[in-house]
Amino acid sequence: MRLETILSAQAVRHPDRIALICGDDRITYKDLDRRIRSVASGLRSQGVGPGDRIVVFLPNCIEIVELFYAAFSVGAIVIPVTTRLTPHELQHICSDSQPLAIVFEGNGSSISDVLQKNPDAIWVTTGRAVEGSVEYAELRNAEPGRLPRLSIESDDAIIMYTSGTTGKPKGAIITHSNVVVQHCFINAVEWEISSEDRYLVTTPLAHRTGFARLANSLTLGGTLVVMKKFDPRETVDTIAKERITVVGMVPTVCRMLLPEIKDDPSRCASLRRIVVTGEAFPVELKNQFLALLPDVRLVSFFAMTEVGGVTSLSHEEQFDHASSIGRPTPGVEVQIVDDAGVEVKTGEPGELLVRVGQPGRYSVMRGYYNRPDETANTIKDGWIHTGDVAKADDDGYLYIVDRKKDMVLSGGFNIYTKEVEQALLQNPEVADAAVIGVPDAVFGEAVAAFIERCPGTSPTPSSVVEHVRNLVAGYKKPKYVFIVDALPRNSLGKVLKRSLRDQAVNVDDSVGSLEKSA
Repeated sequence: MRLETILSAQAVRHPDRIALICGDDRITYKDLDRRIRSVASGLRSQGVGPGDRIVVFLPNCIEIVELFYAAFSVGAIVIPVTTRLTPHELQHICSDSQPLAIVFEGNGSSISDVLQKNPDAIWVTTGRAVEGSVEYAELRNAEPGRLPRLSIESDDAIIMYTSGTTGKPKGAIITHSNVVVQHCFINAVEWEISSEDRYLVTTPLAHRTGFARLANSLTLGGTLVVMKKFDPRETVDTIAKERITVVGMVPTVCRMLLPEIKDDPSRCASLRRIVVTGEAFPVELKNQFLALLPDVRLVSFFAMTEVGGVTSLSHEEQFDHASSIGRPTPGVEVQIVDDAGVEVKTGEPGELLVRVGQPGRYSVMRGYYNRPDETANTIKDGWIHTGDVAKADDDGYLYIVDRKKDMVLSGGFNIYTKEVEQALLQNPEVADAAVIGVPDAVFGEAVAAFIERCPGTSPTPSSVVEHVRNLVAGYKKPKYVFIVDALPRNSLGKVLKRSLRDQAVNVDDSVGSLEKSA
C-alpha cells in the first residue's frame, strides 16, 4: 500500500471534500490529486524516478504537501528539512543523502553556498527562477500524464534525519508501509480518529510529528489545516474558524495556549481529541487545560523517529499514571535489558528495546540511509536499541528514567538526569531545565543544572539547590547551577546538551554553585 494511491482513492470517494487548507487556499481532494499528478509529471520531465532523493527545504505551505505525494508517485524519496536549520546543517544532509533535486523558497540566497556545493542537483525554487534553477510553477503546470506502475519493492518514502543531539544527524528510512500502518491503521484505532475529523498542524511538516498529522488526515480522508507558523492567538482563532477536532501538541504548546483559551474557551468548543507527545505533561497543566475544555479527550504517547509510536496513555490514565509513558501499543514488543543484554527484573532500570516485526514493514524504520554499520548497531535481531533507560511496573506501565548517554556517574552512583530535571521543573520559578554531568576531581562527575527562568522571577543557585534537596537524594542535587535566559535548542526544540557541556567545560571546581546570566 502506497500513500499516493490512498490519496487518489480518497479523491474518487470524496472529490469535493476539502482536503487541505493553508492560509487562504482551500483545496478539494479532486484538485489536490490533479495537482499532485501534474507535479509528478513535471518531476519525471526533469529525470526524477524511483529511488531518487529530493531534499525539500520549505516552510509549511501547499507546495510541500504536493511535493511529498508527487515524489511518491514517481517512486522518489523525500528528505524534508525544516527551514530552521542552518546552511551548515543543510549541507550535511545534502552531502549525506546526495539528492537528485533540492527544492527551496525564493531565490535561494540564504543557502547559496549549499547550492554551489551541489551543482549536479536539480535546483527547484517556489519563487522566480534564478540562474540554473527550475520554477516550481513549471512543474505544477505540467500536463498530468499517466504515471508509472511502480515495483512492489519500491517502498521507501521518506528519509527523516534525527535531531543529532548526540552526534551528526543520521537519515532514518521511513517506508510507505511504516506510515500507513502507524498513521492510518494504528492511530485510527487507538485514538478514535476518522475521515470526519479536521486536523490542525502547527509544527513544521518537515518534522515527523507534523508529517504524522498530515498522514492521519490524508490517509483517512479528513481535512488537514496547516498553519504556516505557530502563534498562540492565531492557533485558537484557527481552531474556532475551521472547527478543528483533532490537534497534536507538546506540553509547552499547551502551556502557551492556556492564556488564549482562558479568554474565551468557547472558541475551542469543536476540539474533541488532543494528542500530546514530547516531554512529560505536568498534572497541574492537564488540570488547567481540562478545566477549560472538559469535553476534550487527551491521549499522550511515546515515539521515536526510528520506531514510530511505542506506547500510549489514554485519557483515563493521564492522572492515575501521570509519570508513565503508558503501556505498549498492541503489537509492539518491548524488552528492558542490562548492559549484557539480559532482561532486568520488573521495576529495575535498563535499556528499552522495541520490536514490531520486520524493520520497514510495520512501524520500525528500514534502517539508516547509507549507514549499514550504524543500522546494525541499532537494529539487532529485529530489536531497536533505543538508547533510553526505562523501567516497568507490575501492571505493564513503562517509565523513562533517562537517555542512556545522559546518565551521570558520580561517586559510584548512577544519577539519571531526567529525574533531576523533573524535580527542577516543580519549582515555580523554573520555566525549563536541563541537567548534564561535568568532570569532578573527587567523584568523577558532578551534576550541573542549566535553568531557564520564568519571566518576572529571580531564582538563585542556592534557592534552586534547596528546592531540589527536598525532592531527591542529596547526592543527586546539582553541584553547579547556571541561570540562563534561554536553553540552546535544535530545530526540533530539543535541548542541545552538547552545547551545555561546552559552556560548562571551564567550571571552577572551587566555586560550588555558579550563576551565569545569558
